[in-house]
Amino acid sequence: MAVQSLKLSEEVFRRMVFYSEKGYPYEICGALLGKEEESIRSIQEIIPLTNSREEQKETRYLISPDSVFLAEKQAEEKGIELLGFYHSHPDHPAEPSTYDKEHAFPWYSYLILSVYQGKFQDITAWRLKDDRSEFLQIPLPERKF
Repeated sequence: MAVQSLKLSEEVFRRMVFYSEKGYPYEICGALLGKEEESIRSIQEIIPLTNSREEQKETRYLISPDSVFLAEKQAEEKGIELLGFYHSHPDHPAEPSTYDKEHAFPWYSYLILSVYQGKFQDITAWRLKDDRSEFLQIPLPERKF
C-alpha cells in the first residue's frame, strides 16, 4: 500500500532544520527512522549522514552504501525501520530534481528542506512511483515555520 501521509515530531523537524542551516551552502543528508502503520509513516528519529560527494556539494548529495548499512543496523537495533532519507536544497525550492529522481528508490520516503541564504524556508515529502516515472508528493502536517 502506498504511503498516504508522513508524521514528524517537533524534535525531528527542528533537528533537520538545524542540520540544514548549519550545513549551508552545501546539501546535507540523513536517514529517516521510524514505523509504518496503515500507510502512515511516523518518523521517530533521524541520523545525520555525510554527503559523500567529492564535487558539487552545493547542488548534489550522495549517501554511501556503508552509510545506508549503518542506518539500517541502527534502526534494527532500536526495533524500527529505515523509512527514507532527507536532504537540503540550498537556495532552491524543496522539490525533487532530476538528479534526485535518478538516485531515488520507490519504497523510501524523501524529505527535502529548502534553505535560502542559510535560513530554512520550507519542507516537502515525496515518494518515487513504483515505475520510477515521477515523484508523488506526500502530505505533511501543517507547521508554522
